[in-house]
Amino acid sequence: MSHNRPVGVDQIAAFDTVIDARSPSEYALDHLPGAINCPVLDDEERRIVGTLYKQQGAFEARRVGGAMVAANLARHLRECFHDRPASWRPLVYCWRGGMRSGSMVQWLRLVGWDAQQLAGGYKRFRGHVIAQIEAISPQLPLQVLCGPTGSAKTALLQALAAQGAQVLDLEGLAVHKGSVLGKVPGAAQPSQKRFETQLALQLEAFDLTRPVFVEAESRKIGQISLPTPLLERLRASPCIEIVASPEARLDYLLRDYAYLGDDGPRLAQTLGQLHGLQANETITRWQAWAVAGALRPLFAELMALHYDPLYLRSQNGHYQRLRSAVQVEAAALDEAALQALATEIAERTRGVSSIP
Repeated sequence: MSHNRPVGVDQIAAFDTVIDARSPSEYALDHLPGAINCPVLDDEERRIVGTLYKQQGAFEARRVGGAMVAANLARHLRECFHDRPASWRPLVYCWRGGMRSGSMVQWLRLVGWDAQQLAGGYKRFRGHVIAQIEAISPQLPLQVLCGPTGSAKTALLQALAAQGAQVLDLEGLAVHKGSVLGKVPGAAQPSQKRFETQLALQLEAFDLTRPVFVEAESRKIGQISLPTPLLERLRASPCIEIVASPEARLDYLLRDYAYLGDDGPRLAQTLGQLHGLQANETITRWQAWAVAGALRPLFAELMALHYDPLYLRSQNGHYQRLRSAVQVEAAALDEAALQALATEIAERTRGVSSIP
């Protein structure tokens, strides 16, 4: 067995299992890619120990906490680690590489496993994530898909990915479609930190000599904020504008957002968020259509009065290269048309460099 030595972020891949020894709520907020959660203290135990520390001091907190830690470690040895071979090499981390991961590493090493501790813990990993986003974003050879709402940009990204292109699906990572109606049914958005961890992982995997297709986004996708270095790169990158008729876009939106018709009152409530951006009588009319399940007139007006003007303002204001965009005409936006469009875009951007 090798010596117990702190391990750097760059050595994570050398281990069989990465163990997050923090509480379940800390783990849910964000964790190292592929890590399993084996808490040394759960959320309630952590609260009790913290209160004891404040009220009665470090010794009492350690005495009570030590018993909890021992019980939890015994349970993990029985339930999670019982079938691991003698050659198993786990890497353990907590918030800062302190007592929680240290105590688990000690126990695992007593058993005979070559357990190691991540130096600096999750905090050090978080610094690595931010540094990677800052370092890689300015080098990304982005090709930015632009076009008003209903231009099937996300579906086009998926078609490009299916044809082997490199794609950065920011709305997929953020679990949100990016508009006022963009909440994905039955799915919560990740925390900001979780989004950034997934983003850094994706950026690290790209071949920077080949184009990376991405959709034009504003700074926020639902509750998630795009990191500034990435947003700046997006706004300075070459654009591909999808030109589709309002009819084709409306048909696409009605397919893509069909589920909104399942709960008219909730849709009406969401549309209320547009108060102040649209006349009261317009909102009232839209809400009545929502309750009635009349999505076609609702989406037609949303496009004409809300989304299209918004697109013109935000894209022309932020995307410096939209005026010189490569334009691709889309007569339709069904699956076959999108496959053909993806092929055309891949061909027209082959060998095109991004920004020096």
